[in-house]
Amino acid sequence: MDKITVVGVAGGSASGKTTIIEKLRGAFPDDILVMSHDDYYKAYNNLSLENRAKLNYDHPNAYDTDLFIEHIKSLIQGNSIKRPVYDYTIHNRSSEEVIVQPKKIIVIDGILILENQALRELMDIKIFVDADADERLIRRIKRDTMERGRSLSSVLEQYRNSVKPMHDQFVEPSKKYADIIIPYGGRNKIAVNMLIEIINRRIK
Repeated sequence: MDKITVVGVAGGSASGKTTIIEKLRGAFPDDILVMSHDDYYKAYNNLSLENRAKLNYDHPNAYDTDLFIEHIKSLIQGNSIKRPVYDYTIHNRSSEEVIVQPKKIIVIDGILILENQALRELMDIKIFVDADADERLIRRIKRDTMERGRSLSSVLEQYRNSVKPMHDQFVEPSKKYADIIIPYGGRNKIAVNMLIEIINRRIK
């Protein structure tokens, strides 16, 4: 396989990262692999569901980032990996694994991927998707209640207790490491088209 291009897409929770990534999928349908940091939450099989629900999932320590980095490196070298699967309904890693093959473009997705230096060093292009805090909260409420079966009160409690403080402590400061900052997320057509052109030039 030719040299693989690694693109990191970071930003706050519900900032529009997924929209950006879907635009990239549309531009490079056969050449893109998305690796989400969220699939690498640590397993907590020793804790009850009630206690797992109380954990801070927005802190860097919530992730098995060492395994994530190991898998990204393996993919860059042209090897397949067995990716873990996370089940949000039980707040735990499931027993499933997914065999993933490398592709020309690897997109690394996650709120904290620019916070980790070893992970940053694997990226050829580092993106930070910026969005208004109120807009992010509204999107998060819709996503977690509709797609992940969460109650409104649990979403708001988590936002107040961990999402916002962790954003202020870890996510927002990591913006300084980005090569490109995209305000307004996927609605920023000029920035998205520029990103697609940059990737296009690299893979050709």
